Amino acid sequence: MRRRILLLCAALLVAGFVVRPAAETLLSVWWDITPGWCGAPGPESSNIICRQLFRRPSIPMILATTFVLTALLAACYPAIRWCLRPLHDLTPVIANVGPQNLGHRLRPGDGRDELAVLGRTIDDMMDRIAIGYEAQRRFAADASHELRTPLAVQRTLIEVGLARKLKDGQLELLAAQLLETNERNERLIEGLLALSESDRGLISRTPLRLDRITAEVLDAHRARADAAGVTITSELSPRVVIGEQVLLERLVSNLIQNAIKYNRPGGTIDVRVGDEPALSVVNTGDDVPPDEVPALFEPFRRRSGSRIDHSGGAGLGLAIARSITRAHDGIIAASSTGHDGLRVQVSFRTGTG
Repeated sequence: MRRRILLLCAALLVAGFVVRPAAETLLSVWWDITPGWCGAPGPESSNIICRQLFRRPSIPMILATTFVLTALLAACYPAIRWCLRPLHDLTPVIANVGPQNLGHRLRPGDGRDELAVLGRTIDDMMDRIAIGYEAQRRFAADASHELRTPLAVQRTLIEVGLARKLKDGQLELLAAQLLETNERNERLIEGLLALSESDRGLISRTPLRLDRITAEVLDAHRARADAAGVTITSELSPRVVIGEQVLLERLVSNLIQNAIKYNRPGGTIDVRVGDEPALSVVNTGDDVPPDEVPALFEPFRRRSGSRIDHSGGAGLGLAIARSITRAHDGIIAASSTGHDGLRVQVSFRTGTG
């Protein structure tokens, strides 16, 4: 397309040199065709229009030049369409892309012209869209599975209760099982809502003290940590983050809950707030191979890559933490040496905290 535009510019440059000669030729042809229309410009000329025109000799030339330029512009229209033909050819290709063929790519090659760069940019965009679409599809499928299981359990328990008369002890057991299943559904739905809320981004941005938020969350979880035999240590330095308090509280809470749940009796949780990273949570839990760490941030995933077990969590803790961090223009990362737990660090860009 660059060559086509250069050719068009060269043609216009050449045409610029012939505008005046063409206008003069047009005038001479006009005088030849209509010799009696206007005589020589003089007092004896009886044509009032001619006298007015020839008092300003430039007017006929201006009119002829305007006519020539108009003709050139009309001739340039198909040339411009010819120059933009490559872009026009891309339109139906891009218009036909949809969920059914997200794998389609333009593959323009390694050229350096603008069209090749545009094609590679569109292909990169399609890669990101395909990844996001696949993640949403997988998330919806996993969420459906996680909701279907407790609902099936509830249905079975209710059918058993209706099939025969239950004694008081059996009735209490049935009610307890239904209550436990219902609580798990509530946790799962609450997690899905929190994930959706964090994915939408921030509605407002307020300077907040991350160290104070972390201190409040730790105080709320110390009893739970003591019950699990886990000791919490902290070092909280003043740190300001621009964001929403509810989401930041959920971020810290999810990391602390995850550190307690996947810890061991007699283990520890070390929480630090500072400049860089802004937040660090280290627990002494099970061994986590380094190559399995990224999967921990996927919804409904655990280390083995399968869906979560039913030990009380919804499998969305770290996924929600990642979404909240992204909403605050931050980065969350986990690391493991292959033994003795997991380290999760949250960093915020300069200017957001």
